[in-house]
Amino acid sequence: MELTLLKAKLHKATVTHAELEYEGSCAIDGRLLDAAGILEYEQVQVYNLANGERFTTYAIRAEEGSGIISVNGAAAHRARPGDRVIICAYARMTPAEARTFRPRLVYLDEANRIRRIGERIPVQVA
Repeated sequence: MELTLLKAKLHKATVTHAELEYEGSCAIDGRLLDAAGILEYEQVQVYNLANGERFTTYAIRAEEGSGIISVNGAAAHRARPGDRVIICAYARMTPAEARTFRPRLVYLDEANRIRRIGERIPVQVA
């Protein structure tokens, strides 16, 4: 049996561009990709906090240090510049691997600068 677990997350990234005619799907600042451990062309899920849209696409590398989060092609209909999104990558692993695995959680500010990096989501309390 294999399980699918959260591998990496860019939390509250700000969309900087929505390019309907651009080739490629979601361009992400290369430093952010590296910090999260997301590979170029890796499948990602994008969750738009502004409108509730959720879609699957793939990551492409944008210029390092640019702060770019560009939703491209057909996905440009699902996000606009200024929208805050959560970008997640998932990995399949055995239950034994899953017990010790920790995701890379990258928390961003409004300018897509890294605020902090973690491995655990805090326990939700009532």
